[in-house]
Amino acid sequence: MDLHHPRLNDYLDGLVVPRHPVLGEMEARAARTGFPIVGPQVGSLFYLLARALGARTIFEMGSGFGYSTAWFATALRDGGGGEVHQVVWDDALSKEARESLDRMGLTPYVRFHVGEAVAALRARAESFDVIFCDIDKDAYPAALPVMRERLRPGGLLIVDNMLWGGRVFEPQNADTRTRGVLDLTQALFADPAFASTLLPVRDGVAVAWKRR
Repeated sequence: MDLHHPRLNDYLDGLVVPRHPVLGEMEARAARTGFPIVGPQVGSLFYLLARALGARTIFEMGSGFGYSTAWFATALRDGGGGEVHQVVWDDALSKEARESLDRMGLTPYVRFHVGEAVAALRARAESFDVIFCDIDKDAYPAALPVMRERLRPGGLLIVDNMLWGGRVFEPQNADTRTRGVLDLTQALFADPAFASTLLPVRDGVAVAWKRR
């Protein structure tokens, strides 16, 4: 389903210049293979949010081959330092992310984890400035209590694919993944611990500020 003018995404992506050649390689790989990445307009949003917050600790739940990690790690580097925890299920993806981020000089700002993302976040003792969620959509609702607990007051929760290709507009036909997106959206916006908005960039990005 087209949610906006068909040329909008290309136009917005084209505004994000210049960027590191390795990011361009990642974008080309995603286009060639159909691997889902957030893309440059959302990546630059992540950079902006992390820099504006002055983030030092970021936890990524579902990071693919490191594209979104690169934007967050760049924000930490440019902001004076910090650490991104990158979590993926797959050893090969983790290795590929490490290699790409090493070529960008960003590995000093990244800790790499292989495992189930919600369990990895639950196992942390500390709280985080930013938590980014892009896991399996049917797992979204159950992840919210853990993300709330591990996000510091004043921190940002960022969740991708909140428009889910327009499937959220037909809840009567929702499969389990669409239901997961819908349920998380309703729970997040109803949660008094957060002030939330949904930005209609690319496939929809929820940004929620933790009040307390």
